[in-house]
Amino acid sequence: MGFMGSGKTYWGSQLSKKLEFPFFDLDEMIMRLANKSITEIFEQDGEEKFRTLEKEALYMITEGHDKFILACGGGTPCFFNNIDYMNQSGITVWINTPSEILLDRLIKEKSKRPLIKNLNEEQLYAFILKKMADRKIFYEQAKIKIDEAPVLLENLIQKIFHA
Repeated sequence: MGFMGSGKTYWGSQLSKKLEFPFFDLDEMIMRLANKSITEIFEQDGEEKFRTLEKEALYMITEGHDKFILACGGGTPCFFNNIDYMNQSGITVWINTPSEILLDRLIKEKSKRPLIKNLNEEQLYAFILKKMADRKIFYEQAKIKIDEAPVLLENLIQKIFHA
């Protein structure tokens, strides 16, 4: 888990290959369930519908697999007591990427992200700081916190096996 742009999908995929566990991206599963892009879900159905689909997808993955790596959305832990469910279902990892790095990454990806696509750089940075402050209480409940930038795969694996 972590804020959008923190590298959840990238590091989840790398970890999956190294540990030979199946990898799931929660947003990909949501798009399959809805037969729409994330942007289309937000625009046509709203965030509430998205969050409901997100919870359904989370439960489908966790209940359907014993061992797996999951990259969840940045807001996933913050709704429907998902963080409690995630902690009960496995080892949660928070990739705590510095806000300046997030800004640099997200400026390049704005068009693909419905919550930020219409923000200028100053607005985006304010959005990151505000959302991070709001979500921190949920992210801090992760069993493992990764503060290093850049993340090192071997350190990530060691922290997981020592959790």
